[in-house]
Amino acid sequence: MIAEVEDPGRTLHPGATAGYLGPKVRVLWNLLSARMVAALAPFGLRSGAFSTLALISANPGCSQTELARGLGMDKSAVVPIIDELEKRGLATRVRTSHDRRRHALMLTEQGEAMMHRMLEPITSVGRPVREALSEQEMEQLLSLLDRAYLALAQSPQSQP
Repeated sequence: MIAEVEDPGRTLHPGATAGYLGPKVRVLWNLLSARMVAALAPFGLRSGAFSTLALISANPGCSQTELARGLGMDKSAVVPIIDELEKRGLATRVRTSHDRRRHALMLTEQGEAMMHRMLEPITSVGRPVREALSEQEMEQLLSLLDRAYLALAQSPQSQP
């Protein structure tokens, strides 16, 4: 019997997933997500709260449906995040006068302040990627990710 020694520096070959976008993005997301959860733990907010705060800040008055679409999440997954932000006094929902079913979302002063305090930990999570790429490559990566998002967001969802 051959004893195997684990090599912590070994990178596994992706096998059948090598040429596919989804699995590559998933692995990157897993790494980033775990680091983001750790970096944002001191703030005591659930996963997704920073992105939610940032989108509401950039789009005051957006609806929950618009926010869910912007986050690439199901509306039912966004509601508990908004509930928590509202409960903590970081965001507010206001019924719109033209459609009583629609809530306009706004950050409070505390929400804006919290989002700004979260920027440094979030920046540190992405620092290894930024340092591995030139400034032009980083801009290109972000641009390509934006284009990939739009392509998926604007295409009909395929059925298996």
